[in-house]
Amino acid sequence: MPVLQLELPDLSATARLGALLAEGLMAGDVISLSGPLGAGKSALARAIIQAANPDETDVPSPTFTLVQTYALGDGTPLWHLDLYRVETPEDAMQLGLDDAFVDAVCLIEWPDRLKKLLPKTNLSIHLYMPDTDAENAAPLSNIRFADITAPPHWADRINLLRNRLSEG
Repeated sequence: MPVLQLELPDLSATARLGALLAEGLMAGDVISLSGPLGAGKSALARAIIQAANPDETDVPSPTFTLVQTYALGDGTPLWHLDLYRVETPEDAMQLGLDDAFVDAVCLIEWPDRLKKLLPKTNLSIHLYMPDTDAENAAPLSNIRFADITAPPHWADRINLLRNRLSEG
């Protein structure tokens, strides 16, 4: 059950959520970004990365490279992974995720590809569109929704996020 449900009416709302999520990121944080194609996973990941390191102006989706690495302001590695093309959880782990789950911040698109190897301590964000045009599956609006589910150790940060979002 989500601990926080948000409406993201436009890209600036997604960017604001990304900026708030970037605050306080630390080694060992895993954020899983799930949802259908076009739901905004890459946009949210890009917003988190650019808020965590404003010097990163070019943040491509790692669709073909599988992983792009960046650094937080304190030098902590930040991994952005797109596992869409990964066939097995073991293939994903060959990227060095065992160490990254401890030493880096990981933003993971298509986390379902990891199955049981996804850390239970991950912050789960499921992005989706309210409805689509049945003929071509195109979204009828730019509105997206985010359902955020957090394990207990994220509670303080989720409460802070909730408070910051309610401030406007």
